[in-house]
Amino acid sequence: MKIEELYSLYITHGLVDTDTRTIRKNTLFFALKGENFNGNMFAEEAITNGASYAIIDEADYKTSEKLILVDNVLETLQKLANHHRNQLGIPVIALTGSNGKTTTKELINSVLSKKYKTTATLGNLNNHIGVPLTLLSMNKNTEVGIVEMGANHAKEIEFLSEIASPDYGYITNFGSAHLEGFGSLEGVVKAKSELYDYLRAKNKKVFVNPNDEKQIAKTKDIESITFDESIKFLEANPFVKLSYNNTEILSNLIGVYNFANISAAITIGNYFNVTTELIKEAIESYVPSNNRSQVINTKTNRIILDAYNANPTSMKAALESFSKLQANNKTIILGDMFELGKYSSNEHQSIVNFIKELNLDEAFLIGENFYKTTTKYKRFNGFYEFEEYIKNNQIESSTILVKGSRGMALERVVALF
Repeated sequence: MKIEELYSLYITHGLVDTDTRTIRKNTLFFALKGENFNGNMFAEEAITNGASYAIIDEADYKTSEKLILVDNVLETLQKLANHHRNQLGIPVIALTGSNGKTTTKELINSVLSKKYKTTATLGNLNNHIGVPLTLLSMNKNTEVGIVEMGANHAKEIEFLSEIASPDYGYITNFGSAHLEGFGSLEGVVKAKSELYDYLRAKNKKVFVNPNDEKQIAKTKDIESITFDESIKFLEANPFVKLSYNNTEILSNLIGVYNFANISAAITIGNYFNVTTELIKEAIESYVPSNNRSQVINTKTNRIILDAYNANPTSMKAALESFSKLQANNKTIILGDMFELGKYSSNEHQSIVNFIKELNLDEAFLIGENFYKTTTKYKRFNGFYEFEEYIKNNQIESSTILVKGSRGMALERVVALF
């Protein structure tokens, strides 16, 4: 079946699903495959559960006209998403970066949705499947699309850019993330800059942090919109406070590093003619969730939970910001950083060495990599060792930073206090 024909079905039904467990009525089900599953096996179940059609790529499963056979389901999904994006005729903003992508995307969406009907990436569904699904969630009512792009190897951002065809781009930063896949920090810079390469080739525009020399250097030959000069940092104790057009804005985000994320959202809002009053409302009403920079008050402690993910760059930024807080009894609980490959040992030791320079009262390090470091701080080979220790050595009246990679699931710490 040609994409144009499939698109006619999509327009008629307007919904796409890839999981039979959450299937919606009158949807198109795409039978995707993974290492441990084959969506073709569930195509008939999708129809039974209410899907109008199921897109499959194995002939053995074509048992009725409602099952549409294609060469490759994933490629068909991606082509359909790109075809749809090209029919929309709306501005699409794409963003990527090593740290802060999802928070920045949520802030941009919060600001722009004050004036426009927006559709943005849900959560962090930012890969070769998530980007197409985001595009296909846009409809005739969408006025601005916001697409987050993630990557852990070269050429991935290039591929996602071709699918999303963005008109505007923003890169939060270049940091030491996914070094195992990128090979080095230089590899990270080159891979993330694939978004710039696309925008440059298509004569599109970029939003740029003027305080980031690497971003300035990479965008010299692209039409750029830099952060609004009226945005001024005031404090982060713990929440970021700033002024914009002489209007004070108090966010619900902690850490100096979030100032750039907020500044990007303000600048993009201003570019799209969102008023200062509405921008203030949007920033102040945004509350982080999903273990991202959340402040949680327990019976005796204040926990800054930033445990969604971590890499050396974001870890150091969080530690530096935390060390500057005006608080008594500052404690950190850190978990291993993943996907660092051959750099893992050095990067974990570097974090330990960095902690020595900070004004902190106590540190706990959890995970196999931190356990191998040379340090005076308390180390635990795994979470359950730490849990047993805390049962007999409670922390009280402290401000506690909790940060680690997603696989460490350090949000479990909250229940211990």
